[in-house]
Amino acid sequence: MRIQDSIALVTGGASGLGEATVRNIVKNGGKAAILDLSEERGTKLAEELGENAVFYKSNVTSEEDVQHAIDRAIAQFGKINTVVNCAGIAIAEKTVGKGSNAHSFDSFKKVIEINLIGTFNVIRLAAAQMVNNEPNQEGERGVIINTASVAAFDGQIGQAAYSASKGGVAGMTLPIARDLAKSGIRVMTIAPGIIETPLFASLSEQAKAALESQVPFPSRLGRPSEYAQLTQSIIENVMLNGETIRLDGAIRMPPR
Repeated sequence: MRIQDSIALVTGGASGLGEATVRNIVKNGGKAAILDLSEERGTKLAEELGENAVFYKSNVTSEEDVQHAIDRAIAQFGKINTVVNCAGIAIAEKTVGKGSNAHSFDSFKKVIEINLIGTFNVIRLAAAQMVNNEPNQEGERGVIINTASVAAFDGQIGQAAYSASKGGVAGMTLPIARDLAKSGIRVMTIAPGIIETPLFASLSEQAKAALESQVPFPSRLGRPSEYAQLTQSIIENVMLNGETIRLDGAIRMPPR
C-alpha cells in the first residue's frame, strides 16, 4: 500500500509515537483519524494538520467509543485501511513489594485492559470494516500495526504487568495475521526500545545519559520519527506480515 493511499486510525495519536505517526502519514499525502483521551492535544493537532486529520476522543477499552470513531472516520474519509495502535500505559510495581505487599490486582488488570485488550478491541472492530474494502493491485484491503515493547522480551524488575501486556500484543500478532490473511489484511507489531517520548521529558540530563549509554548503537534515545518511519515501511512493504520488529538499537534490557 502506498503511504499516500493510507487512511489511518491512530490510537494514542495525540502525543509521542502516535503523534509522530499521524504527522508522517498526513505529510506524505495520507489521512489520519486521531484517537486519544487528551481532547486538548488531539484537537490542536488535528487543527494544525488541516482537512486530512480529524480527532475523536476515544477510550480504546470501550467498544462504543471505538466503533463510534470508526464510523465517523469512514463517514469523513470514505473508508479506513490502516490502523496504528499506540495507546498504552506503564506502571512499575513488584510482584511482592515492601512490607510483603502483593502487587495490586487492580493495577495489573488495568495495564492488561488498556495495552492488550484495548489493542485487540481496536483490531477486531477496524478489521470488521476493512474486510469490506476493495482490494488494491496486490490484493490488500488493510494494514494493522501494533505497538509492543522490548519489555515483552526483556522485562525488568517491576514490569510484570507491562511485560505481560506487551508480550500478549507480540504473541497475538501471528495468529491475527493468519486470521485475516484471506481478507488481504496484514498485521505487524513494532517493539520499541527506549524512545524519547514525553515520558522522558522530565528526566535530568544525567538520567538521560545513563539510559543512552545502554544502547549499543546508536547510543542515544530513539526518536518518535524513527518509529513513524518504520510504520511507513510496514505500510508500503506488502511482504511484511505476522512479525514483531524490535526498534531498539540492539539494546537488551538489564534486570533493573
